[in-house]
Amino acid sequence: MQVYADNAATAKIRPSALETYVRTARAYFGNPSSLHETGQAAKEVLEESRARIARVINAQPREIVFTSGGSEADNQAILSAAKFGAKKGKKKIVSTAIEHHAVLHVLEQLKKEGYEIVLLPAGNDGIVSVADAEKAIDENTCLVSVMLANNEIGTLQPAAEIGAICKARGVLFHTDAVQAVGHIPVDVKALNCDYLALSAHKFGGPRGIGALYARADAPLFPLVEGGAQERGKRAGTENLPAIAGMATALCEAEAGMAEAAKKVTALREKLIEGLLKIPHCALNGDRNQRLAGNVSFCFEGIEGEGLLLYLSDKGIDASSGSACTSGSLDPSHVLLAIGRVHDVAHGSLRLTLDENNTEEEVDYLIESVAEVVEKIRAFSPVWRDLQAGKRQFIL
Repeated sequence: MQVYADNAATAKIRPSALETYVRTARAYFGNPSSLHETGQAAKEVLEESRARIARVINAQPREIVFTSGGSEADNQAILSAAKFGAKKGKKKIVSTAIEHHAVLHVLEQLKKEGYEIVLLPAGNDGIVSVADAEKAIDENTCLVSVMLANNEIGTLQPAAEIGAICKARGVLFHTDAVQAVGHIPVDVKALNCDYLALSAHKFGGPRGIGALYARADAPLFPLVEGGAQERGKRAGTENLPAIAGMATALCEAEAGMAEAAKKVTALREKLIEGLLKIPHCALNGDRNQRLAGNVSFCFEGIEGEGLLLYLSDKGIDASSGSACTSGSLDPSHVLLAIGRVHDVAHGSLRLTLDENNTEEEVDYLIESVAEVVEKIRAFSPVWRDLQAGKRQFIL
């Protein structure tokens, strides 16, 4: 059986989004910046797509800037807020230790440039404390950046509450909503955010396209110079077929969100129950305050890389963490941040489901993971030491 259980890395493109992409590429090949009829026809599709995306997240169309994806959107938001803050003599940024590397890496660069970076801890449940965020904000803070849903363990963060504190304190607030948009209701007004990043391929749109919501009066500086596209905020001819496909995918995801969440949550719970029967394992993150399709586990006495390879041999596509770090042998920074020790964090597995998965596939996942874990442990010296009492079990 072939089972795709890596939807958090990228979802399959929706047939409707693919059809929109192809039709737009064929029929609206003009440059939206051109003044002739063909160009203006393309511009009409561009602005219609912008309006459709804005409506889903309760934004104004002029607050949507198209990007190459979530990473670019995160970078532009953070760097814009940092530049604006520096002009006002404020160079402190508050974020969390469990952010995606698209956030953490740009913060590391800003730290080298003299910014004070405060990374809030997450509890063992994988959720950041609102009180910790409020305490960290002071008169020197120019930005707070807290993701809406974690990409590795799926935990939902109290972004709206933290955003409300930022709004009351006059501090810019950014949220990486890449894993959330298209899967849970997202309202930029309710989130109290000034910036929000999203990426099409996470909800069944084309790859290489995303968007940044930037509140109408929030500071925004271009990362890419060279043209007046996107109101001067992002140079380069817009990828119209991908943008139109993204709009179609997002609208379809919104329309079927409630039904999909109900189905996927049931599959998730069945999968969690089945995996919990494996000795010395643990679910990562709060069981309930998480995305419907995310199942993240640690298994003691094994290496995650071997687990993935054996599962791949069985036709199962999974990951040991975020897709952006899947080539690394280092344990997940998210798992370390929620208190998993190094050895346990190495034995991680992330299975992410969507509405295309079935109960039969979940049964196969449970059976296969249990079989592979037992197989790896059988020749693991660490597992032998644990069973012999030379090491103490942690899970």
